Parts: sequence; structure tokens; C-alpha cells
Amino acid sequence: MDTIIFDVDDTLYDQAHSFHKTVRMLFQEPLSDEGIDELYKASRKYSEILFDQSEAGEISLFEWQTGRIIAACKDFNIPIDTEKATIFHETYAAEQKNISLFPEVEELLNVLTKEGKQLGILTNGEEKHQAMKIKQLGLSRWVSEEKIFISGTIGHAKPKREVFDFIEEKMNLDQSKTVYIGDNFEKDIIGAKQAGWQAVWMNHRKKDLPANAIYRPDQEVHSAKELLDLFIPL
Repeated sequence: MDTIIFDVDDTLYDQAHSFHKTVRMLFQEPLSDEGIDELYKASRKYSEILFDQSEAGEISLFEWQTGRIIAACKDFNIPIDTEKATIFHETYAAEQKNISLFPEVEELLNVLTKEGKQLGILTNGEEKHQAMKIKQLGLSRWVSEEKIFISGTIGHAKPKREVFDFIEEKMNLDQSKTVYIGDNFEKDIIGAKQAGWQAVWMNHRKKDLPANAIYRPDQEVHSAKELLDLFIPL
């Protein structure tokens, strides 16, 4: 592959870590680590649904940001109102200022850069918040600013074909020699495969492949270590 493009959230770093810290700070309910993991997965599920509604103009950005934790808590009978959901979102966002790359991802980025690969970033989300995370992760050490793409800036979001076409033009890439790496099957894998790119599913949450999946990832890994080994075999 000549071009490797990465998703950000839960691909380059563990997004659940910030979520766990936020829950521990704000919730009185006695939740185990496993319980918080289940709450996190539910929140991510609703986040994807509400993000699409926000992109379509059906709900506001605020309703997306607060609605995902409200819906997740409802699944587990955890009481929460809009005020507490707002505090949760603000605290969660603040905690994401402390995120760090998986060590194996940092090693992978170093090796790919030395090999002269063209690297890029493609992430869904609001421009300011995603840019903050990209800065915190220090991704400019490996990826130049003009090859960092945020859906809130582009005006299109994964898995829409438009966002992949936009990047192809900006990076002048060859579809057959491009691979996209992401954790979300619907947004990342389907989006990349529809665009004619190869796709690596960073499935460290060990989700099941949808039974009706038309597209399949070219490779599936279950940890940052497996991702590193995929590109840099022993």
C-alpha cells in the first residue's frame, strides 16, 4: 500500500478510558468496569445514530451530544436528565484532552513514515472538538495538516461516498493502493469498500460482523499490537 489513512476515535487511542473516568466522577450508581463497558458500547451505538440525524439537520448538535448518554442510560435504568447529560458531555470532552496514542500505533506511524508512505487522517465529528483530539494525540508529527480531514469541515461524513471522493482528489491517491483503518464497521469499513479502497477493521471491541454484510474488511485485527504486526510482520 502506498497510502494509509486512519480513523481517530477508538482506532488510534482507547476512547473508553475517558468514558470510564467520566462515569466514575459523575455517577453514584455502583457500576463495575464491565458495566461501564456495556454503557460505553450503548453510548457509542446511540452516538452513531444521533450523529447521522445531526448531519441530516434533524436534531441539533446539542441533542446529539447529550442524547447519546441519555439513551444509553435509559437502556440500563440509570436516572439522568438533560442537565446531568450536559455536564457528562462537558466532562467527557475535557477528559479527552488527556488522551494518548496506543504505543503500538505510535510505533507503526514511525515505521510507515520512515518507509515513505503517504499518511492521512479521516474522522467524523465536529471540527473544533476533533481538531483538539488530533492535536492532543500529536498526529501532526506524522501527518501534514492538508492530509487531515474532519467531516465537520468537509461538509460530508463517513460512510458517504462524497467524503472519500473528496480525499482522493486532495491527496491524489490511487484507490487500489490505499487502505483505510477504522473501528466502526458501518462508517469505516463499508465507506472505504464502497469507495474502492482496501479496509482494515480495528475491531478491538470484538464486535460481530453484521449478518447481512455486503462488504467485508480485507483484514481484521483485535488490538493495536495486531495492527502493528499486520504492517510490520516479524
